[in-house]
Amino acid sequence: MHPQMNQDLATDAGAHTIVLVEGTSDRHAVETLARRRDRSLEAEGVRVVPMGGATNVGHFLRRFGPGGLDVRISGLCDAAEEGWFRRALGDAGLGGTLSRGEMAARGFHVCVADLEDELIRCLGTDRVERVAESQGELASFRLFQRQPAQRGRGLPDQLHRFIGTRSGRKHRYAGLLVDALDPDRVPEPLDRLLGGL
Repeated sequence: MHPQMNQDLATDAGAHTIVLVEGTSDRHAVETLARRRDRSLEAEGVRVVPMGGATNVGHFLRRFGPGGLDVRISGLCDAAEEGWFRRALGDAGLGGTLSRGEMAARGFHVCVADLEDELIRCLGTDRVERVAESQGELASFRLFQRQPAQRGRGLPDQLHRFIGTRSGRKHRYAGLLVDALDPDRVPEPLDRLLGGL
């Protein structure tokens, strides 16, 4: 198991609610939105746990679900990983073949296509470019756009790809993009996840 997972699991004893997310950038987005809403998840007994990828969800549901610590569990996943979550929820005794709506009713929300895509749609490309400019990265993005592999892509896809190209950028932009959101333009999966905690 990844050392970060061990560290995360070792510090969950006081939590009564576990939020499973695919990676650290997702955790950063959830925690940033909570901060913007003047909430301290830690003080509320909520722990956001990055799983190191959706394929690990079964392990985490066994650890925290009815067969393990039996705490309240919710989560956030990408559309491409929805099947992993659905099967793992069934295997953990948390629902059989669930529709997306039934998953959401149980606190598991699906981002289309992923959280970065949801954030870019809610903000709009102009605003995302302003975030890149505030980080001194707009010129780098313009160079990136001129790469042959990027020329046929639309601007939202280029921004999405750019955010994930350099180590640490995806994590950093998760918080920056959430901070740039209008309060009434939060991606629905993220909004519903936090609202259900």
